[in-house]
Amino acid sequence: MISTVRGPVLSIGLDHAVVEVGGVGMAVHATPATLAGLRRGEESRLWTSLIVREDSLTLYGFADAEARDLFGLLQTASGVGPRLALATLAVLSPDQLCSALADGNLTVLTQVPGIGKKSAERLILELRDKVGVVAGTTVEPTATVDRGRIRSEVSEALVGLGFSTKQADQTVEAVLANGGGDLDTSAVLRKALATLGPK
Repeated sequence: MISTVRGPVLSIGLDHAVVEVGGVGMAVHATPATLAGLRRGEESRLWTSLIVREDSLTLYGFADAEARDLFGLLQTASGVGPRLALATLAVLSPDQLCSALADGNLTVLTQVPGIGKKSAERLILELRDKVGVVAGTTVEPTATVDRGRIRSEVSEALVGLGFSTKQADQTVEAVLANGGGDLDTSAVLRKALATLGPK
């Protein structure tokens, strides 16, 4: 595994840079933000991840180890390959991504091209408990995290009962806004059902 590369930057393209390492020019795919921090002719160090396929060896580079580790973590989720993982880190900073996963924030995650609501829900489900470990911190339960979890769970339950996604989301938001933030999932669900009435 190639964990880092260091050397002069020979060229910078739209989606990659070429870094000379020991006389060999290595193409390193990176996000626009990472590439913007490089200067042609100057020595740089990138934290890297080598993706091995039957027909290719592709090197991905990041400004720090945290972003590189999140890149690897994203690929442990169902349906996420290196391209989508890189696109996610191109749109969201490591802090934004960690917060969105911990808080169950679908709105933030669906800003990434290629991630719809279902994909975002799957990412949250599969990665929420792992993201604090990768980021080097423990994600403590907070009101924000609980609120995001409750919002997601109650909305999903309402949709399962036959209400539209829009109806469910709006009703849950209204319940939480009207003092429902201190309630658990079942209490919020009861209040939402009372608001909506029988389906």
